[in-house]
Amino acid sequence: MSDPLSKRRLKMWIRLLGVTRAAEAELREFLRVRHETTLPRFDVMAALYRRREAVSMSDLSRMLLVSNGNATTVVDRLEADGLVRRTPSETDRRTVYVALTPEGLSQFEGLAAQHEAEVSRVFGGLSEGDLDQLTDILKRMGTK
Repeated sequence: MSDPLSKRRLKMWIRLLGVTRAAEAELREFLRVRHETTLPRFDVMAALYRRREAVSMSDLSRMLLVSNGNATTVVDRLEADGLVRRTPSETDRRTVYVALTPEGLSQFEGLAAQHEAEVSRVFGGLSEGDLDQLTDILKRMGTK
């Protein structure tokens, strides 16, 4: 016998995916137009900002759920712009660490505040109760 909620769960998944894609598209456009940057650059800087210490390129790739090649391409550009620095490991010549420079730290802090305001605008139609309820639902979904 088929699960009577199966079709509704599928519709919910499609709606959730649509909302996620629409919000991401708005944030990509915001970063591109208002800050002349990309979401991958923002994501790399955010990961480095959260850690506040140098991380290996492999760890950075794992944190971002991207390939080493993708992370390297973004880090190359950030390094060229003086926003991150690479440091070779003293014990393993294959390992390179990456961290935000003081300029990168400062630039990210300003960008993060504006990004937060933009996310708030995108989801501005949600009340405090809506946010509590949605957060609770998403937390329960993530525990499977």
